[in-house]
Amino acid sequence: MIYKNRCHAGQRLAQALQDYAEESNTLIIALPRGGVVVGAEVAKALKLPLDIVCPRKIGAPSNEEYAIGAITETGEGIISQELEVSEEYLKKTIAEETKKAKWRLDHYRKNRPPRNLKNKRVIIVDDGLATGSTMRAAIKTVRAEEAKEIVMAVPVAPPDTLSKLEKEVDKTVCLATPLSFYAVGQFYESFDQTTDEEVIALLEDTAYKTLE
Repeated sequence: MIYKNRCHAGQRLAQALQDYAEESNTLIIALPRGGVVVGAEVAKALKLPLDIVCPRKIGAPSNEEYAIGAITETGEGIISQELEVSEEYLKKTIAEETKKAKWRLDHYRKNRPPRNLKNKRVIIVDDGLATGSTMRAAIKTVRAEEAKEIVMAVPVAPPDTLSKLEKEVDKTVCLATPLSFYAVGQFYESFDQTTDEEVIALLEDTAYKTLE
């Protein structure tokens, strides 16, 4: 399955999540940056609130794009790939990524009230999974904030990553699980980098963004 862009993927994902449309006590949590584009389409289609969590990837020393783990917003490191990495590298990288996570959270959410996920059904959305590291960190954050139910929803993921992560949530919705998987971007005709400004605009423009 190939998506035209992240908006198209979000629209397709929303169709698969129709059972949750206008459900009370339910909200969409998207992962910045690209996941917010997908999540905004889902939130608009289902008339649900949209918010974010901001995990950060821990890249390998030789290739920052290859995730060996991730951190939660509070800086808790989750190492998922077995690579020989020095404690010094991990400590330095976790400190740097924690600062970036805090900046994103403060910058993107701006004057919103504190996030309240307690006893809520939370649908966590991203534009796809590769190693699943940042999704795992997001799940950990949402679980720590006492969500009642966690649904993981993505347009595409490799089967092995999906099978590991689906054990950590209550339900999984994934539209495609191709065996030949190199990167999320290969399943999009357009996979341009989402900017900070676009994330902020989407969060501000999404109509259903508050949940009492």
